Amino acid sequence: MEQIIKEEKMRRIGMKRRLAREIAVSSLYQMEMNEVTAAEAVDMIMEELRQDNELGADPKEIGSTDDFAREIVNGVIARKSEIDGMLQQFLTGWQVDRLSRVDRQVLRLACYEMVFRDDVPPKAAINEAIELAKHFGTEESGKFVNGVLGKLLLGIDELKA
Repeated sequence: MEQIIKEEKMRRIGMKRRLAREIAVSSLYQMEMNEVTAAEAVDMIMEELRQDNELGADPKEIGSTDDFAREIVNGVIARKSEIDGMLQQFLTGWQVDRLSRVDRQVLRLACYEMVFRDDVPPKAAINEAIELAKHFGTEESGKFVNGVLGKLLLGIDELKA
């Protein structure tokens, strides 16, 4: 019984984090499109969620994801040029600024989680990024993101050093 409770708790945490990542990608996209601050972008996305809920989020989960979403958006923004430099190493024939806006934000978020956070296993960050790319991007986005992050994973120890 204790194991079942633990698994359910982990599943709920995972769902909250997935929603927070969706909010983060949407916020990063919003920031690039409209030149707003991180706080303004997250506020806009959170308000849209509360009113329209296009992501299909459980209303009870929306408020509890706010802090994590803000934390990862701010983390990506604080290290954006460093992250873009890292990504550039693994973008064969591409430039970061020439990627689709969605793919760029998904890759930035995943790179941030893989390199700068200790609470997210790199392979979990990759899986989440693939799902985000499929959800927000084109049909090819998932494969593209997987390829770039797979290369990044091979050099992760160097990047973290």
